[in-house]
Amino acid sequence: MPASSNGLDPYVPERGELGYDVLHYDLDLKYSINSNRLDGRARITIRPTDTLARVSFDLAGLRVAKATVGGRAARWQQRAEKVRVEPAASLPAGRTVDVEFRYQGTPGPTSSVWGPVGWEELTDGVLVASQPSGASTWFPCNDLARQKASFRVAVTTSSAYRVVVNGSLRSRRSSGSTTTWVYEQPEPTSPYLMAVNIGRYGEFEFEGSDPPIDAVFAPEHRADFDVAFARLPEMMRLFEDRFGPYPFEAPFTVVLCAEPLEIPIEAQGQAMFGTNHLSPRHHRLIPHELAHQWFGNSVTAASWRDVWLHEGFACYAEWIWSEASGGPSADEMASTHLRRLRTLPEDLVVGDPGAVDMFDDRVYKRGALAVHGVRGVVGDDAFFDLLRRWTRIHRHGIVTSRDFEDLAAATSGRSLERLFDAWLREAALPASTSRF
Repeated sequence: MPASSNGLDPYVPERGELGYDVLHYDLDLKYSINSNRLDGRARITIRPTDTLARVSFDLAGLRVAKATVGGRAARWQQRAEKVRVEPAASLPAGRTVDVEFRYQGTPGPTSSVWGPVGWEELTDGVLVASQPSGASTWFPCNDLARQKASFRVAVTTSSAYRVVVNGSLRSRRSSGSTTTWVYEQPEPTSPYLMAVNIGRYGEFEFEGSDPPIDAVFAPEHRADFDVAFARLPEMMRLFEDRFGPYPFEAPFTVVLCAEPLEIPIEAQGQAMFGTNHLSPRHHRLIPHELAHQWFGNSVTAASWRDVWLHEGFACYAEWIWSEASGGPSADEMASTHLRRLRTLPEDLVVGDPGAVDMFDDRVYKRGALAVHGVRGVVGDDAFFDLLRRWTRIHRHGIVTSRDFEDLAAATSGRSLERLFDAWLREAALPASTSRF
């Protein structure tokens, strides 16, 4: 597993802590739309892997008012975007314990080399987009992708708004002018993949979709939404055939915000789009975000240096949908994008692009070309069997590039080192998509 000198992810060295694993987050949030005020309680079940005299969490922009460990009051310190808790006695390795925080403040995004990430106020509501390091803007956490846990999230806010969180809606209770929405996400989830959406939204369920698909949208955009997302159930059926069963218990939920967004955003069991993504030129992004439910959300890279395992596969899913829906074939898409890549600098190594460039479009397209190269070597039947095995073996798990390379080699019956070296570990582009 790639690591920095202190054992953390070198692409987000300010995030995460060693010495314990998180098993479950139980969050109760009270949020005022008008004042952007958040009052939270977080009960975090952890299991130390070492004996710990203190335990630290990521928390950005919010202040702790009280901390307990195992039900007993504990001292804490907050510096920068960390909160460090000292229990009355050291925590033994292997024994689970609950760490609870009461915290409050005005939530907002935190700065990063990729721009602001995390909790974001919209014109009339909230969007949380935490990839890759913004989960700490709304709850204390061990903010590493490989620290997956289950979640229960309750959000209380004005009854004029709908709240959408990952997982299944378990209850909805109104009292006076506020409503409390309670969601449960039982599958292991990386902190950055947890999302909160608050808005004046309508909703509907796509008829006949199995697994079910829900939509949450600004009602004034319903007609355009129906056109843009009309084929989403077909995409789901195709991807279940190509990638294996949809990996989550709750319905897949599409959220259409009431304003433009720079890019669509995936979360576990969700995808968020802006009004600008309703235009036909953005329709290719719909299968991309759906595919992330398998590649990135259920099967998650242990380190951000292997982000091609998310974005390369999701990009390739666009090509799979294209050829299945009457558009250009994957071969044609591969050739087109290889020609375009040749017009760009060949100075990026996809298998370790560096933190600043890990969301560069070349990572997406060259990652997809690597996937296409494997398909060309093993043939269609073996290739799609490989993808289904990949998502089954590593369902809700953590992976590295080497894991996929080894599985691909086992499927092909020979080493594919030259192929992966060319696409992932060399800056220069290969001569073609088929020379391996």
